[in-house]
Amino acid sequence: TLTDISAYKGGEPAVLNVVITGPYDAKGAGETPSRSRIFTCRPSTDMDEACPQTILTGLAHLAYRRPVTVKENESLMRLYRKGREHDGFEGGIELALQSILAGPEFLFRIEQDPADTVAGKAYPISDLELASRLSFFLWSSIPDKELLNVAEQGKLRDSAVLKQQVQRMMADSRFQAVLDNFGAQWLSIRNVDIVSPQAEIYPEFDGELRVAMKQEMKLWFEDMVRNDRSVLEMLNSDSTFVNERLARHYGIQDIYGDKFRKVKLDNPLRHGMLGKASLLTITS
Repeated sequence: TLTDISAYKGGEPAVLNVVITGPYDAKGAGETPSRSRIFTCRPSTDMDEACPQTILTGLAHLAYRRPVTVKENESLMRLYRKGREHDGFEGGIELALQSILAGPEFLFRIEQDPADTVAGKAYPISDLELASRLSFFLWSSIPDKELLNVAEQGKLRDSAVLKQQVQRMMADSRFQAVLDNFGAQWLSIRNVDIVSPQAEIYPEFDGELRVAMKQEMKLWFEDMVRNDRSVLEMLNSDSTFVNERLARHYGIQDIYGDKFRKVKLDNPLRHGMLGKASLLTITS
């Protein structure tokens, strides 16, 4: 009841600590999906370097978002041999992989000006640079093998190929990153966590409503993007997503349960992004 809510002084629930025990009697690192992606082969002998070179070239190719040079390959193999001396095949791969992940080629998105660039004059970026821009925007991650292959063939700037790749990337589960990261930043969804409406004026505001407001904006933004809505609908859209808690806040009847569903808004003050509870809360 309203009386119970206004009288509650316990704050929002939280986890104080977590204790994890085990595994017991573990022998080796075990097999995990990440290890399977790294160790795609095993050397036939301790001195066989064909397999480790295949592994490291493939990892560096993805990490650097471009073909790996002969010099870079030689450097990685030197590290592999050094690690192999102390910890065998897996130790050698681990040391070389540390170098890949700590290197500027992986950590920074490097774009170099062409040799004949004229100061102040615009020039098209390369296909590989376009692949990285596209991947980090749509996936918040590195390009996959297909995108790299298309870029290395010089086909990515072809409008038909570019459209096909964008559509493929949007259909991938990794596209959720642009909704969570770009959407959350642009629409300031993350700031909902740090606002504290005055309890005396808004006694019904609680953690459940806070979560619902954030989820509404995420689902609404995803609906705009995935269905290629007009940018004007960002301001005048008459639909949104609510669960029972948010529907009660909006005064919408006959919505029950925690599941969010799409509804049509009768109140024009709630239309578009400017009518969303989350944006109104963080800008109040």
